[in-house]
Amino acid sequence: MTIRGFVCLLVLLAGAAALGQQNGSAPEPQAPGASPAASETAPDLTPGADGKLSQAQMQDLFRIVAGKDDLNQKLERDYTYVDHEVHNKLDGKGQNKSTEVKTYEILEIYGEQVRRLIAKDDKPLEGKDAQKEDEKIQKIIDKRKNESESDRRKREEKEEKERAEDRKFVHEIADAYNFTLAGTEAVGGREAWVIDAEPRPGFEPHMKEAKFLSKFHGRVWIDKGDLQLAKMDVEAIDTVSLGWVIARVHKGTRFMLEQTRVNNEVWLPRKISFKIDARVALLKGFNLDGEDTFRDYKKFRTSSKIVGMGEVRDQN
Repeated sequence: MTIRGFVCLLVLLAGAAALGQQNGSAPEPQAPGASPAASETAPDLTPGADGKLSQAQMQDLFRIVAGKDDLNQKLERDYTYVDHEVHNKLDGKGQNKSTEVKTYEILEIYGEQVRRLIAKDDKPLEGKDAQKEDEKIQKIIDKRKNESESDRRKREEKEEKERAEDRKFVHEIADAYNFTLAGTEAVGGREAWVIDAEPRPGFEPHMKEAKFLSKFHGRVWIDKGDLQLAKMDVEAIDTVSLGWVIARVHKGTRFMLEQTRVNNEVWLPRKISFKIDARVALLKGFNLDGEDTFRDYKKFRTSSKIVGMGEVRDQN
């Protein structure tokens, strides 16, 4: 798993239900240029006498935000973009030992998002390295192009099962935390609600994945205009064991996700920053920090297909 994949796993496990999906049917795609918030009514976020938001209020807000993220994920498949990763290995004192810089082009091939390495240390790949990436992409193209109806159906059923699990997870989030409306702030020049989340004493998870929630606290920023997740800052407040005690994520591990409005129709990641202190198999330690930035979002015609390395999608 890449560092970004690991961070995204933490986002899914601990990052406020906005990254899950709502129960029921997904929102219908809207006309190009329409605001994603146009058909939604802002929920009542008036705090109670104790200054906290009720579980019912948060369920209402998360239902809306999660449904919008469901649509974001679908619309994201209409975009190519660039992922620039700067990852630092740290010593025991937190000083940088080495830095790895990689740049990926994110493509969509027959419904599957694919990462193509295009540069190392900000230098374009050349020679055998570039050829290796081309061959990797071609193998994916050939596999998808020749996929049987049975294999396609199995793949789609697996994806739907994963989405169903995400929908269940939404309800666990609302029950796992006490929420406090901290106020409003500008994020990316737009006004957003600021909501703090602290683990709720006595929370009993129904899903095994939800047992991690009590180990994290954080803050989320919800864009008031579009009711979208604009920013999220999450920190581990205790050691988290992943899997069969194969890995431990230590207290102080932290990550932040920032999103941006693209093409007036979808909210997509702008930056993920992280600091991870972890140990795998109780032997190998990982002390890392870094930043992934996402840029150059370009929409392509969904009717166009990649059928070989020489063919390029038509751009809108």
